[in-house]
Amino acid sequence: MTAQDTAVVHVKWLVDGLAQDVPGIRQVVLVSSDGLLLASAGGNNTEAGGERLGAIVSGLVSLAQGAARVMGLGEVRQEIVTMSEGHVVAMSISDGSCLGVHAAGTSDLAVIAYQMTAFVRRAGHVLTPALRAELHRSHEPGTEPGR
Repeated sequence: MTAQDTAVVHVKWLVDGLAQDVPGIRQVVLVSSDGLLLASAGGNNTEAGGERLGAIVSGLVSLAQGAARVMGLGEVRQEIVTMSEGHVVAMSISDGSCLGVHAAGTSDLAVIAYQMTAFVRRAGHVLTPALRAELHRSHEPGTEPGR
């Protein structure tokens, strides 16, 4: 296993951990700056479910960044959409990719925001263009890291 493969496994492990360890999280997605799903965990964990949440998160981040530019409000740190039955929380990562979470309505948003920030700090610096490409390839059906 190459260093790149190890990094892919590590990032996927972090995504899985966020989905499994934080109470109330239903699904987690990691999406590239151009909206491609890089990793997902939780939920029904189907390709369509991850792609759908990934598209929502990518669009939400893009809309918030556009609003911040137009309004001159600086860098967007986090987006939270609260609905009657749940929340969608999105956070930009320094390389332009984003982390998104679908959480239950009873979730503690402070805990989710803290854990997402911790994820970004742990994984953000390793999301190089090469790793993002490998994550996208490894997320395609029937593939594993290094193939």
